[in-house]
Amino acid sequence: MRARPAKGPRRRARRPPWYRQVTPRQWKAMLAAWVGYLLDGFDFVLITLVLTEIADTFGLSTAGAASLVSGAFITRWLGGALLGAAGDRYGRKAAMIASILLYSLGTFACGFAWDYTSLFAARLIIGMGMAGEYSASATYVLESWPAPLRNRASGFLISGYAGGTVLAAQLYQWVVPHWGWRWMFWIGVLPVLVALWVRRSLPEADDWSAEVGAAGARPRPFGPLFAGRARRRLNVLLAAVASAALFCVFTPAGRGHTPWLAALAALCLTAFAGQLGGRRGWVLYVSLTFTVFCAFLYSWPVQALLPTYLKTELGYAPAQVADVMFYAGFGTMAGCWLAGFTGDRFGTRRAYAGTLLLSLGFVFPVFAVQDSLVGLGVLLFGLLALSQGISGILPKYLAGHFPTAVRAASLGFVYNVGALGGAVAPVLGARLAEGMSLGRALAVLTFGLTLVVIVLVGGDVPVRLARLLHRGTVGDHLVPAGAGAGAGAGAGADVDAAGGSGRQRPK
Repeated sequence: MRARPAKGPRRRARRPPWYRQVTPRQWKAMLAAWVGYLLDGFDFVLITLVLTEIADTFGLSTAGAASLVSGAFITRWLGGALLGAAGDRYGRKAAMIASILLYSLGTFACGFAWDYTSLFAARLIIGMGMAGEYSASATYVLESWPAPLRNRASGFLISGYAGGTVLAAQLYQWVVPHWGWRWMFWIGVLPVLVALWVRRSLPEADDWSAEVGAAGARPRPFGPLFAGRARRRLNVLLAAVASAALFCVFTPAGRGHTPWLAALAALCLTAFAGQLGGRRGWVLYVSLTFTVFCAFLYSWPVQALLPTYLKTELGYAPAQVADVMFYAGFGTMAGCWLAGFTGDRFGTRRAYAGTLLLSLGFVFPVFAVQDSLVGLGVLLFGLLALSQGISGILPKYLAGHFPTAVRAASLGFVYNVGALGGAVAPVLGARLAEGMSLGRALAVLTFGLTLVVIVLVGGDVPVRLARLLHRGTVGDHLVPAGAGAGAGAGAGADVDAAGGSGRQRPK
């Protein structure tokens, strides 16, 4: 009689390392989206590097020059909505190509600007393209990668933007002193080549192909806005009023009436959010938009006005500014990578709120350093790795609230309406600097608004509010229940808290 082997604990099969769980096709999708986003960041950040040179050329004040940064945000809500809807209806790849063409041609046009108005108009085009690039690239990568690794996918993608800022800062010190600021924008037409490569080489996103492309019937994510002639006309009017109000807010045309115009634009955009979310989901749309708005208010004063602070208050030369921006950009890039791993390990919300809490320890020390270029660079690296880098998982946090059929349009609308905080931030920073030093103004804004975002994200406030109207609101459509087992204990934490992973759309 054969003896039975002694009973003991079964040995669990070893899973392959996470990077081997990603197929070559999925890595290719990441590379293409990452390069597109790198060049997006390069094109968008150029204006902040040459802001003082442009102000000298056109005779602008600090606040007037800062409004050029804001210009791209005025059209972002419209670009994000339209190109996001195109991504839901025609595919993520088509929307990504259209977005790259828009922002690169808009950047090229900036080099030919003859005055403030023409440059502002070109910035409006860039805003349209950048908005579409965010929603198209984010949904494309998130829907292409394995579910347990989607925080990592989000962090890797957004690190491309930081890489674009590093590239722009390095070119700034070589190009501007020799050829002037216009050449920086003319170089920005190069992303057109990336659009051609994407068109020829890449497959469509897996989730969209399986759930939408294969279904035959194409979604109409903005259908509620055009249900009936009266509603269609009303919403066209609302879009026109919102655009006109935002234009007046961020240009001299609205001087003296800014608070009223801002309130008018906010009401129009809230009306759109209410219609898109429906009776049960409008609270989710509005609260997510407010969360993004606050995130931009804490992050964009530093992003937009850091070069100005370095040149005006610290007296740095262009080469020194480039060195500091290198520390800052690489810190953000490293932070995006870190955010992806921590998000998959501990859950998106926990990683987001915890990392922001750590960043508060760097805010005031950064703006206390006066005479040490290396010390400033090290502190900036730490601050931006924690505060800006965590935005690497913001696409994952937002996109997870929406099902596949309306994900790109909803992400595009919510993120880019909230991104108006980035338009307010540099102007607000410049205004505060009229009563205190620019460094102190940047520190106060960053610290205060970071605390607000910690509460909103860490407390899961948008979903909690949405469940007051609809108890079945889903917290994360991107990570099915149980998916966290393969990538870390915390990867599914947000799903468990959200109560499942159904794909119904809020009514």
